[in-house]
Amino acid sequence: MSATRAGYLVIPCLLLLSLILAWQPNAQGATVNASQAAELKNRFRIDHMVDNLTLVIQRSYGSAPVVVILPDGSKWYSTRHPQTVKWVDGIAADMIYIDNPMPGPWQLLGSVVEGSTIQKISALDIAVQPLPQPLYQGERLKVTAKLLGDNLTMRMPGLEYMVEWTARFTSEHLAGDDNFATGTIIVGAYKDNGELLDEAPDDGIFTGSHNLKQPTGHYVLNVIARNNVFEREYVMPFELSPQPITVKMVPNSDPLKEIWQIQLTVDDSVVVLAQTHFEFELVGPAGLSLPLTLQTMTRAEQILYLPKVTEFGSYRIKGDVFSTTVDGREIVLNLPEMFFNLVEPPAPGPTLEELAAKAAIQAVLEEQVAKDNAMFWIITINGVLFLVGIVGLVVWRKKQTLAKAMAAAEERLKQNPVNEEKPKDSILESVDLDDIDLSMPDDKS
Repeated sequence: MSATRAGYLVIPCLLLLSLILAWQPNAQGATVNASQAAELKNRFRIDHMVDNLTLVIQRSYGSAPVVVILPDGSKWYSTRHPQTVKWVDGIAADMIYIDNPMPGPWQLLGSVVEGSTIQKISALDIAVQPLPQPLYQGERLKVTAKLLGDNLTMRMPGLEYMVEWTARFTSEHLAGDDNFATGTIIVGAYKDNGELLDEAPDDGIFTGSHNLKQPTGHYVLNVIARNNVFEREYVMPFELSPQPITVKMVPNSDPLKEIWQIQLTVDDSVVVLAQTHFEFELVGPAGLSLPLTLQTMTRAEQILYLPKVTEFGSYRIKGDVFSTTVDGREIVLNLPEMFFNLVEPPAPGPTLEELAAKAAIQAVLEEQVAKDNAMFWIITINGVLFLVGIVGLVVWRKKQTLAKAMAAAEERLKQNPVNEEKPKDSILESVDLDDIDLSMPDDKS
């Protein structure tokens, strides 16, 4: 690193030391280095030999971006500045890239954190921890990365919100690899928030956990750190290898009587058998969640017996293995999930005696139904015939009575001749219908 660049990087520990010296009076009185005292007032100077630099300014959490005052008195804002300036304003910091800055004294207006430094960085870069080899499918891996300013780790609260980290796997499309047809996959990111695998927030170490549940084969790792000020990329080819440990369910010929088993196979040429430990979880119906562990592997192939299950339904087994490679690297592998079903057997069929009794009952019911139907039709038909007979008898008797009345009327006409001039209708009208007896013969006493 050149002397010019080194002069424009204010190291936090030196500033802290100067503050301690300033606050502790000695025999000659309290003194502060002139250049550092100027920076404590949010002022700094840029030399005429600087071609470009990046300012990193720490502000109070949630405060507004700073205002930059140039040597000529002009002002820059986060929303208004020249096109040669790139500005990222985060929750607690500003990052400003300046190309060909104006030489002279500069000043910042804003809620700059007291005691913080104004970092003037000539070069920004990233340092990414390379992936170990061999790297196994499904491995739980902790990797780290750093943002470097002039080859020094940058550390500042809120820096995580100003830089976006992305990790990608790109297949090399080699014939014979499982990932031959795989393209580019986003597998993770890096965070400095003290969560998951990250040890502490805002310590300048960004931690990632890549998703290694991908097809095996040759890949290229691309780690990109970017914002509006800069973009840096790290590239590394690597191979994702199959797991040296396999697990599978043993076929069960009689699930209702036999106990389910898991076949464990360890490649002891890759991992240390004595330092290989299994942890499983059996998940089943009715909220079943049962932990299972195997701490000691006595041979490369071993059977793990599951507890006897009685609830009918689907079961799932997920697990991890903790081991050490023969090269001494500690590894954690997420094992593929396994499934099995406990199906309720069909109910036994009825016996011959039960079938015969059921048939007899059915025959009796059918016979009773046939009798009821026959009786219904007999009653219905007889009723209809009876009604038809009564109606026919009434009509017939009416006709007989009317015929007798007509015959009596004709006999009376014969006995009492009438004038021919008198119409026959009037003769008929003279017949007194009240004299006609329409009662039934049986009604007469």
